[in-house]
Amino acid sequence: MNRALWAAAATGVQVGAAIVASRFAVAEVPPLTLALLRYTIGFACLAPFAVRFLGSFRADPGVERPPGAMHSGVRDIAVMAALGIGQFAVLIALLNFGLQRVGAARAALIFSLLPLLTMALAAALGRERVTAGLGAGVVLSIAGVALSLAPRLGTSVPGTWVGELAVLASAGVGAVCSVLYRPYLRRYPTLPVSALAMGASVLFLALLALSEAWPARVAGLSGPAWAAVLFIGMSSGAGYFAWLYALKHESPTRVTVFLALNPLTAALLGALFLAEPVEAWTVGAIACIGTGLWLATRTPG
Repeated sequence: MNRALWAAAATGVQVGAAIVASRFAVAEVPPLTLALLRYTIGFACLAPFAVRFLGSFRADPGVERPPGAMHSGVRDIAVMAALGIGQFAVLIALLNFGLQRVGAARAALIFSLLPLLTMALAAALGRERVTAGLGAGVVLSIAGVALSLAPRLGTSVPGTWVGELAVLASAGVGAVCSVLYRPYLRRYPTLPVSALAMGASVLFLALLALSEAWPARVAGLSGPAWAAVLFIGMSSGAGYFAWLYALKHESPTRVTVFLALNPLTAALLGALFLAEPVEAWTVGAIACIGTGLWLATRTPG
């Protein structure tokens, strides 16, 4: 594999680990506050390395702009900031909301639909050709998610389906951002784009999280909760830089497919640290999703 795909693989593992840590942290930290802390820490990690690029935040020479795009760096910055709010604020807030109601492994399995949603969106926009192999991969992966939810289909647990839908919605937001981000990532250096995206999301979340009285929440966090938050934030800073680096050099489909690693990571870490059982349903679902993603990405484009 090339460097970009290794970066994508590392991000897949990081997302799974962050889901488990978030599942621990949401016991004390509400979803918007956790997202705010996550990206404040991530931004603090990236900002020192991005400063030297900010003075020359301009398009790479020789790179053609998309048809119809304004020749304005200000407009590009505004679009990237908006995508950052979606990718780093809305997505994570939805995911954290879902994690308050859904186990870590189950949430990771639902979120693993992100590559398939990305491929569907790319195909709808004419950026990817849908083939029989791609369709088979989509169906098999969806079947895997259905299999993971099968034990709960006959039960009625208040809030469970709301949480599952929130995780699915977060995957949808990620798919949209992954497809729309790439032209800007190819035009600008990755570090300032990463820092800009996280900085915009921090400002947005600081206002949104006021509804959770986040200053008082932060002041009352326990030591173990802070440890989880610091891990989530620091790993997210490195992980999302790797993610955007991979999107800059590879197609969204080839990058997002590596998120198939996150259910495996979340299931193993959830069993080790959260005492969450690894059921036969979960193992079978992971196998289905992994095979489906393999079929989809092995299909010639």
